[in-house]
Amino acid sequence: MGNLDGKCAIVTGAGRAGRGIGRSIALALASAGADVAVSDVVAENAEGVAREVAEKTGRRTIAVVGSVAEADAVQALFDRVMQEWGRVDILVNNAGITKDDLLVRMSEEAWDAVLNVNLRGAFLCTRAAAKIMLRQRSGRIVNMASVMGIVGNRGQANYAASKGGLIALTKSTAKELGSRGITCNAVAPGFIETVMTDALPQELRDQMKKQVPLERLGSPDDVANVVSFLCSDAAAYVTGQVISVDGGLFM
Repeated sequence: MGNLDGKCAIVTGAGRAGRGIGRSIALALASAGADVAVSDVVAENAEGVAREVAEKTGRRTIAVVGSVAEADAVQALFDRVMQEWGRVDILVNNAGITKDDLLVRMSEEAWDAVLNVNLRGAFLCTRAAAKIMLRQRSGRIVNMASVMGIVGNRGQANYAASKGGLIALTKSTAKELGSRGITCNAVAPGFIETVMTDALPQELRDQMKKQVPLERLGSPDDVANVVSFLCSDAAAYVTGQVISVDGGLFM
């Protein structure tokens, strides 16, 4: 994995303890040498993960509370990081929510809520990061998409649309910012072992595993390792790509 010594990273939606993908990404980046700002809407969660990252890696961390769907909160996040560290080298747009329902039953509120966090939030953070990275003439942006944004899914029209939009945002960002040494890529996880999958019946979990050629669900670390690579100099010539981390689920 590439060396991230001296880099400053922001990971949104990173406050979920246990087996959260954002937490694993924050740990992976810090383990590679980056200082990490942990952003989440719940103060206790953000502070807990920031504390864990600092204790396990020895890197500088800060916890910043706020919703990525709110422009003022996003600006406050970047202002805080710039005040503390004076630069932003890495942005991982990981914050995301689901409000599943069949399309004909889905409320406008459920549609708007998911698009606001998953897509608008990534836009607001990317815009803020780009202004800093353009001055630095360097930067890494990684968007957490989903295989559902590639193939769609019943009962997740809002989620799939937000992740499909995030993939398009990734490619547009890569084209706009590439000339200044800034890369932007997307990671599309498949079935990953998280707190949400833990709540599923074992029978359903077994069915999910049977669909995966590697015959197992992925771990948050499987995703975090790819993100860490994309943030490193080892991926300096990789941009505008969507990398599926799904065990071969959708080839």
